[in-house]
Order: sequence, then structure tokens, then C-alpha cells
Amino acid sequence: MNKWLDFKSIKSGVSLESVFRHYRVELRRSGKDQYRGRCPIHHGDGREAFHANFARNVFHCFACGAGGNVMDFVAAIERCSVYQAAQKLHTQIISVSDQSRPLPDGKELVTKRRKIVLPLPFELRGVDCTHPYLSDRGISNKTACEFGVGFYGGPGLMRGRLVIPIHNAQGELIAYCGRSLDQTSPRYRVPPGFAKSEVLFNMHRAAATEDSAVVVVEGFFDCMKVHQAGIPSVVALMGAVLYEPQCGVLVDRFRQVILMLDGDITGRKAIKVIAEKLRPISTVQVLRLPAGAQPDQLSPETIREMLQTSVMSRDILH
Repeated sequence: MNKWLDFKSIKSGVSLESVFRHYRVELRRSGKDQYRGRCPIHHGDGREAFHANFARNVFHCFACGAGGNVMDFVAAIERCSVYQAAQKLHTQIISVSDQSRPLPDGKELVTKRRKIVLPLPFELRGVDCTHPYLSDRGISNKTACEFGVGFYGGPGLMRGRLVIPIHNAQGELIAYCGRSLDQTSPRYRVPPGFAKSEVLFNMHRAAATEDSAVVVVEGFFDCMKVHQAGIPSVVALMGAVLYEPQCGVLVDRFRQVILMLDGDITGRKAIKVIAEKLRPISTVQVLRLPAGAQPDQLSPETIREMLQTSVMSRDILH
């Protein structure tokens, strides 16, 4: 039995503009609240066929005939029913600002705008986990399928890229990162406004283990290679900085942290900074890779051998 959804609230509460951002629909302004462009649904040649009115929250394509509200748009893009589209739209990514509060002298404190990332209202379909790029990077088909990583040829921001699903600590899908397979810039693309500082890649899988120690690496492929080597308790910073929200999530769950960052200048500097930040609140061990090396370039055997030298290895090697 389908769960009841308030279609009226969804239509009025979810803006067509925000959904267009998710699907990377490119339109040009043609009047107040009015936009037009190429249809993202049937991908026809007509560059003026697709019309949208953000004030009324409706769209229409004069070429293929598609039209309606925000639920109709998602249903057409995802090839699903309107009810399924409503389910996808039930939760949206939102951005809120902390309220200004008065200081004793009557001045106002201006706080930094904070991004709150909620679960995505959709999932990309038709992701090919067998793309040769993955095997070239040493990622097995089993690992690719487990992480949901693969080539995406559908519409939107991630079209023509290798997509990497990103989840929050509760395991909810919150974003996709798209890795360029050629020289297209940027090499890694994330949705506008994605709050990377709030998230640790693979935290939901690492947290589900019974391990008290965790391996911290820099990138997505580093994380997948360590996981593939039989170390499920591993997370990635998605960079070379440990932000305060990430730090809090890390030490709340794990008592011990093993830093396995890249062996380049950036990685070495990051190790020093991160270790100093963590040592007052956690047990930290550093594994130094050879100069210029990255975890994703190492064989599973080498990864395990390095971790076996760690005094914490008994907590993550099974």
C-alpha cells in the first residue's frame, strides 16, 4: 500500500528551480520569472522549445509536449510514476543561515552561512559499474558495485562522468561526485553548494563495523582500494584537510585514527596538521607512504603489510 503524500505541499514547497539545479538544466532568462532553452527531457534540437516559469513553478516543451509541475518534470526525467517522483521530492537539499543574535553592546554577530545537506530526492539510474576506467584504477567489479561507482550517460550535471555516490554517516545518499574520464575540467565535479566539510566519505560503512580504529585517506579511490584490501574501517577526507565537523564525527565513533595520506608534499603537510589536531582527543598513528605514492596505487598485499606494522592493526585487520 502506497504511503500517503501531500502532493499539494510538494508542488508548492519544492521549487522547479532547485530541481533544475540537481539535473543541471541550462536555460536562459526570457522575461520576469520566465526561462527557455533546449528540452532536457527529449533532448531535441530546438533551443527555444522548453519553457519554464519559476513564479508559477511550471514547465512546458512545445516540441515533445511534456509539461506540468515539479513532480511531472521529475517523473519525465526519471521515467517513473508521478507518485514515485513525489517520493523523491519529499526531501530536498536546503540551505539555511544561522540567525543573527545581539551582543551585549548592542551590535549584531554575523555568523557564517552554513549548508545543511539532506538526502537527495533522486538516484541516478543506469550507472555502469563495469566501465574499464575502474579496472584500470585497480577497482574490482565487486567493489564498484558495492560503492555504486560507475559511468553515467544520462542527463544532468554528471553526464559523461564516472559517478561516485556520497552518503552521510547515517547511510543516506546526499550527493554524487563526477570524475572526468578525459581532460574535461573540473577533474572532480560536485553539485553547487555541496558541504564537503560536513562529510567523511564511506563513514556509514566504517561506522557499521565493530572496529575501534579507522584508517583515514585523502581520496575516493584511496578509500575504495583500502576497503578492497579487506579493511572496511576506512574513510576519505575528499581532500587533504580535516574540518571540524569531520573531526567531531570521527572521534565520536573511533578511539584510534591511522593516517594514511599521500606521500607528496601536500599529504606530508596535512599529516602534521591533522595529527596535531587529533592527538589531544584521540590516539593517532601515522603511516608514511613512499615519496609521491598514493594508497590507490598500492596493491592489496602492500596495503595490508603496511597496516600490519601498525600497533592498531589488530583492530582493523580481520
